[in-house]
Amino acid sequence: MSPLAQLLEAALFSAARPLTAEELATLEPDATLADVRAAVDQLREHYDFNQHGVELVELAGGFQVLTRPVHAAAIERAQFSVRTPKLTAAALETLAIIAYRQPVGRAEIEEIRGVSAGGVLRALQERGLIEVVGRSELLGRPLLYGTAASFLELLGLKDLSDLPRADELTIALQPHRPEQQGTDDAAAYVPAES
Repeated sequence: MSPLAQLLEAALFSAARPLTAEELATLEPDATLADVRAAVDQLREHYDFNQHGVELVELAGGFQVLTRPVHAAAIERAQFSVRTPKLTAAALETLAIIAYRQPVGRAEIEEIRGVSAGGVLRALQERGLIEVVGRSELLGRPLLYGTAASFLELLGLKDLSDLPRADELTIALQPHRPEQQGTDDAAAYVPAES
């Protein structure tokens, strides 16, 4: 493994968040972005080829060393990892609206959900999952919200294009319809006497 790949490995191992290629390039003044990307690829291949318990993953616009999914359940059972608090249903709904409609204002979120969203927006901002991305041109110039990089980290996504398409979600969320039985089956049914 090259010295640059070893340096990147040390930085990625110690970082609590994904590091961008630009951030990694600051570690070695003579390294170009192409050099950094080549070293990242070398490190990823090293982990894959030698079947390490960790892998180098590209997410949230950066790179991070993470436990392989096959080992995650055992580590969670042993409580070695810090568990982040779960999101409420209201927070998940609001986060989904923001992810798919960003930039979006509070009024539009409340119109879609049918309830006040002030507390949920505040909680999502405190957790760093959303951020103010601008102001609307409408009367009063209300704030517009968008997802933050930690949203991508939480979902393990490289960027927003990795989100499922809205039309895929409508299909996935439809209730299951059992197959219709033939008329022969209906004629063969005889109710039990009570």
